[in-house]
Amino acid sequence: MRIATYNVEWFSSLFDEDNRVVADDTWSARYNVTKAQQVEALGIVFRAIDADAIMVIEAPDASKNADTVAALENFARRFDLRVRRTVAGFANDTQQEIALMFDPDRLNAKHAPRGTMTDTSAPRFDGVLKIDLDVDAQEDQVTFSKPPLELDIETSAGFHFHMIGAHLKSKAPHGAKNDKEAMRISIANRRKQLAQAIWLRRRLDSHIVDETPMMLLGDLNDGPGLDEYEHLFGRSSVEIIMGSDLFDPHAARALSQRVGAVPTTSRFWIRQEKRFLQALLDYVFVSDVFRKKSPSWRIWHPMDDPACWKTPTLRDALVTASDHFPVTLDIDI
Repeated sequence: MRIATYNVEWFSSLFDEDNRVVADDTWSARYNVTKAQQVEALGIVFRAIDADAIMVIEAPDASKNADTVAALENFARRFDLRVRRTVAGFANDTQQEIALMFDPDRLNAKHAPRGTMTDTSAPRFDGVLKIDLDVDAQEDQVTFSKPPLELDIETSAGFHFHMIGAHLKSKAPHGAKNDKEAMRISIANRRKQLAQAIWLRRRLDSHIVDETPMMLLGDLNDGPGLDEYEHLFGRSSVEIIMGSDLFDPHAARALSQRVGAVPTTSRFWIRQEKRFLQALLDYVFVSDVFRKKSPSWRIWHPMDDPACWKTPTLRDALVTASDHFPVTLDIDI
């Protein structure tokens, strides 16, 4: 079975008010890419990875005039994808949802949130976590701008496990008017992101105690050494979430190798420096039950993966489709 996570940059802009795919010559939200070009590129990528389930990060909007599930199922029909069913969780107001597209012949997935709104340790993910972020003896209220998607999964072979799709908040200092304000906002955002990581970790702990096979996928927007404020807090959110009982080989390599080349899953244009920045942001973490099944991970990076590089149509599509690249996990379950 192949499980994937894929952050599709502004997927929402590729659908009309009736949740139909728009593939015309107007500009998409990606720089210098039309909607037709991005749609076609995404079709090539989705068909190439041919996954049994794809955790879509920045999935199409869910609101009064938009439906995440309808949009993704329309997209699947357009390209005759096996992942023709979609399940989504708690909607948010960012136009960037989290949803799982899956092949109903291979598995069944249902939204299965844990916790309650009044839980003080790990509330339901659309709730509020009260935690002291800055050691001032006063509780701060933390929320997810994009509540993680919790799923109960059953494969066609009868294997049951729990899956969480996550997209943690960016640490960019939006709205800063000067360097001092940018530093203040960046530190505050990192505190909030680490609190979200603690919240996620607490939920994971509850499943691991129950010996539930666990898988966590998505864009954590963080990693060891990603910014200059990490030293203030000691650990990245990736380290908090993975603990000692979850594993992703790319995260493990990055954590053990502070200097030198590390895997990357995203590529961003830095306008001020006139160059691209590559970063490891997307992960597929698994618990020990999965590790014992000899899983195989792959980052579909167009310049780093030899098979992608040697397939010009796929290589170009990966660059056009999004600023992130898919990560897949192949495993016998």
